[in-house]
Amino acid sequence: MMRALYTAASGMMAQQTNIDNISHNLSNVQSTAYKKSRTEFEDLLYASMDSPTLQADTGIQMGMGTRAVANSRQFSGGSLKATGSNFDLAIQGNGFFAVKTPDGKTAYTRDGSFKMDDKGALCTTSGASLGIKIPKDMMDIRIDPDGKISGVPLTGSERQNFAQIKLTRFLNPAGLKALGQNLYAWTPTAGDKVEGKPQGAGFGAVTQGFLEQSNVNIVEEMINILQAQRSFEINQKTVQVADDMQKEAIQLKKA
Repeated sequence: MMRALYTAASGMMAQQTNIDNISHNLSNVQSTAYKKSRTEFEDLLYASMDSPTLQADTGIQMGMGTRAVANSRQFSGGSLKATGSNFDLAIQGNGFFAVKTPDGKTAYTRDGSFKMDDKGALCTTSGASLGIKIPKDMMDIRIDPDGKISGVPLTGSERQNFAQIKLTRFLNPAGLKALGQNLYAWTPTAGDKVEGKPQGAGFGAVTQGFLEQSNVNIVEEMINILQAQRSFEINQKTVQVADDMQKEAIQLKKA
């Protein structure tokens, strides 16, 4: 009976983690380029109550419950939303923008809602720099799918290329560490980093005037949270049954 209590309690704690994760997904349904995550579980150690004695006898093993071991991030693409802003960029395909955070560290993002700071540098909302500066004497800025940035000088009429956006891709993007603010940091689990131009081998294209939306499916997440709630309730009922059985055993001892 005590084993049942602890086993069911492990299930309740695991589903609590699952519900927390689903809630986080739902809360970020409007976050630009947010990538949903999925809670993964594993069973715990087994106690061998009876070893196999016959060829067809498998013995008795009692499991000790479950636990949440990982939140795996799903990097499937989100839909694109037209914004009309020259510095809103969406990546269609693989790749991340590499940016420098205010503390000088390199981070990666698919949130292409860039803005110019007071010096003309393209930055994220949190102040991370893309490393590209827009000249003051340029107008009619255009960013091609291959990442080339061009403009028309105020004193001229011919379009000129003045910068190149590059993307970074990873062998295992699910191994990136989420930092918040739509930023990720490289970890050894993410594998080798490869830098290249958009539309190059293995890289997606850059689309100007669009932003990538979250890949969270609200209907799917609502089904997931209902399933997690039912699992939590079943484990809670198991705790109550084990507690009732323990009470009955105590009553028998007193009789």
